[in-house]
Amino acid sequence: MTRKLFGTDGIRGTANQGSMTAEVALRVGMAAGAHFLQGDHRHRVVIGKDTRLSGYMIEPALTSGFVSMGMDVILVGPMPTPAIAMLTRSLRADLGVMISASHNPYQDNGIKLFGPDGFKLSDEVEIEIERLMDNGLEDRLAPPDKLGRAKRLDDAGGRYTEYVKQTFPRGLRLDGLKITVDCANGAAYKVAPEVLWELGAEVIPIGVEPDGFNINRGCGSTDTDYMQGQTLAHCADIGLALDGDADRLLIADEAGALIDGDQIMALIANHWAEEGTLRGDGIVSTVMSNLGLERFLGGIGLNMVRAQVGDRYVVSHMREHGFNLGGEQSGHIILSDYSTTGDGLIAALQVLAVIVATGKPASEVCRPFDPLPQLLKNVRFNGGAPLDDVTVKQAIADGEDRLGDTGRLLIRKSGTEPLIRVMAEGEDEKLVAAVVGDIVQAVEQAAG
Repeated sequence: MTRKLFGTDGIRGTANQGSMTAEVALRVGMAAGAHFLQGDHRHRVVIGKDTRLSGYMIEPALTSGFVSMGMDVILVGPMPTPAIAMLTRSLRADLGVMISASHNPYQDNGIKLFGPDGFKLSDEVEIEIERLMDNGLEDRLAPPDKLGRAKRLDDAGGRYTEYVKQTFPRGLRLDGLKITVDCANGAAYKVAPEVLWELGAEVIPIGVEPDGFNINRGCGSTDTDYMQGQTLAHCADIGLALDGDADRLLIADEAGALIDGDQIMALIANHWAEEGTLRGDGIVSTVMSNLGLERFLGGIGLNMVRAQVGDRYVVSHMREHGFNLGGEQSGHIILSDYSTTGDGLIAALQVLAVIVATGKPASEVCRPFDPLPQLLKNVRFNGGAPLDDVTVKQAIADGEDRLGDTGRLLIRKSGTEPLIRVMAEGEDEKLVAAVVGDIVQAVEQAAG
C-alpha cells in the first residue's frame, strides 16, 4: 500500500484546499490518536506550529481530533520543529505534531508527526494512519467521561532555549561576536535571537515580525539576499538564515558570501573528527550533495553515504548505521547527539563554536572545500508525468552521455511541491549549464 496524503515530510498542501482542510486535520488527529492509544496511562500529544494564518484553523481541528479519541493535548504555539521533537520526549508524550509547511509560502501548510521517541514516523505508521482515517474511526471515539483535555504550556520557549544553549561547548561564549539572524518571520522569531543573545552575542534580528502572511517571503534560508545584505550593512561577523520552521540553516560570512549545508557538514565533520567525537567514520548526506564534499571527506579519511532526499531518510540511515552527523545541502543538519531531526539553531552553535575556538573569521572557517560547478533548476507542472515523456527521457540520456565520468545528473520530483528538480554538476561549468538547460526545456514542453 502506498501513501496518499503523506509525502517526504508529512502532509503538505494549500491551506483550506485538498489535503489541508480542517476536516482532514480533524481526521488526522483522530487516526493518529487511535493508533497511539496504547496502554492504560493518560495519553498526551504536543502540538506546535509556525506563524502561518492557517495555523489558527488547523490547530483546533487537530486538537478536536485528539481530544475526541481520549488524548490530552499540550499546545505550545509558535515553536521550531526540532523543539516539538524535543518536547515530545521531555514531556513523555505519546505523539508530537508540528503544523508547518517549512520553507513554503504562507498559502501552504503541513502536518508533521513525531513518535514518543522524538523521531518522525516511519512510512509504515503513516500508511496505517491513512488507513484508519478511511475506516471506522467513529467506532473508536472515547466515551463522554474519557474525553481528553487541552491546555497551553507557557514555558515551552524557555525550555527549548535552555536545551539549545546546553549544546554549546562549555567554557565558550559568543562575547564579541556580532551576528545577524534571519528567522524567516517564522517559528523561531522569538527563541533564536534569545539563544544567541543569552550566550553573549550582539544580535541583529531580522525576519522577526510575523503577520500570518510574510513567512519565508523575501527572507529566510530560501531567500537569503536580505540576510546577506544586512550582514554586510551591520559589519556583522556572520549571518544565519533559518527557514519557516527553523529546521534548516544557511550562513553568510562577514563578506556576505553564502555558505550552504554541504560546507556546514564538512566543517562540523572535520572538527568532530579532530575531537574524536564523530561516529560512523563519516557522514550521511543525500544525492543532492556536491561531489566536492565527497572528495573533501575522502581526503581526510572520512566516508560520505548518500541517502535519498528528505531528512527522515538521512536520519533513518544514521540510526541504522551509527552515524551522528548527517544532512542536506539545503541546510537540514542532523546532529543526533543533540536532536532527533534537523535543528538550525543547534547547527549554528556548532559552527559558531569553531569560529570562537579558532579565532578565525567565518570566511576562513566555513569553506573547507571548493565545490564543483553545480546547477539546480525547478520546473513547475500541473499534473501528469512529464518524466515519462519520450523527449524528456532522451534529453536525460543525452545529458548523462555528455557529462560522462566527470559529472553527475539528478532529475527527480519534489516530495513537497509540484516541481521537477533538474540538477547537474561537473568540472565544466558551461557544459553543466547546457545540459540542465536542455533538460529543463524538454520538461517544460512535456509539462505543457
